[in-house]
Amino acid sequence: MREIFMPLAILSCAVLPLAGCKIVKTPDPEASNAQAVEMTDEARMAAYASSIWAEKVLPTVAQHAVPFDDLQAKLASDGLDGAGQAHGLRPKGEANSWNFAVKGTGTITEANTESRAAKLMVDMNGDGAADLTVQLGPVIRGTALRDAMPFLIFTDFRDQIEFAKLARALNDLANAGVALPESDLVGRSVTFEGVYALKNAGDKIELVPTVVQVQ
Repeated sequence: MREIFMPLAILSCAVLPLAGCKIVKTPDPEASNAQAVEMTDEARMAAYASSIWAEKVLPTVAQHAVPFDDLQAKLASDGLDGAGQAHGLRPKGEANSWNFAVKGTGTITEANTESRAAKLMVDMNGDGAADLTVQLGPVIRGTALRDAMPFLIFTDFRDQIEFAKLARALNDLANAGVALPESDLVGRSVTFEGVYALKNAGDKIELVPTVVQVQ
């Protein structure tokens, strides 16, 4: 007699017609890879940064923003630590930079909008020389925006790598919020709000903007 072999799934359906038969599909490797990509540090930190941007980050900068001229006067009279104690934000530890939220209006003396590290040079006191750099990005240096947020604490994150990716995600959102007119920018007035870090009082000011408006 010839033996007959039947696949298990077909046999089960034939024997138990009333119970029904459920066929489970083999997982799609491409779908699994896509899900893995979504769970990378970059994706998770980008999603987290987006979730706090409008609700927490922008209000924190607006709440702590000091007029640029007032902060410069405070730095001149009381030094970096005095200005930091009055207006600065920084993670715990004296070795960390002071981060200052500022606002103001100045005149654009130079505009580099073609580079990936695009920036505006801004004169704040009318002497024709730039007093600060407004970083436009997409490449934005530093972690001032992250470190100025009192609710972002290093120990709440897995490690330094994840914390660094959060800083990058916040800088990316700052870049995404920049919209400039296409005409020549030099000589035009710019109003800004944002954050910059100082390790020493004489350091170059490189602002990470949360508001940039060219008149």
